[in-house]
Amino acid sequence: MKRINEYKKLFNVENNIDLKELKSTYRNLVKEWHPDKFQAGDEKAIEAELKSRQIIDGYHFLVSIAPETKAANLEEFNETATTPIIDWQHKGLVLEITFLDGNTYEFFGVDKSLFIKFSQSDKLTRFAKRNIFNSFTYRKIKKQQVEA
Repeated sequence: MKRINEYKKLFNVENNIDLKELKSTYRNLVKEWHPDKFQAGDEKAIEAELKSRQIIDGYHFLVSIAPETKAANLEEFNETATTPIIDWQHKGLVLEITFLDGNTYEFFGVDKSLFIKFSQSDKLTRFAKRNIFNSFTYRKIKKQQVEA
């Protein structure tokens, strides 16, 4: 959640993420903080390098959790959510779940008590469908090749 709020603040996003507005803000920020605008060795050049990386990461992150992106990928997510869960880990308020089909998703805002209930459940996919999948902001983070 901290990461979401940090990136929303960087891009001046209030509530819902509008991709057109986000792209416009992204372009303006990249123009403002592009490292080539500053002399090599200048303190501002180093700051611009770090800031431009943060802007790029933030843009890709916000696009991945935008309602339009989620709607476009909803069918794939629903298909993945029916496959067995093979791995999971919890860091802070982020639950990372890897499915048998190789897709891995992050779910933001999952507290420790819910994670404990999830990990102790004898039917992980069923528990996650009822308590996690439709309740938390999520994004797909990777697709792996799974070998049988």
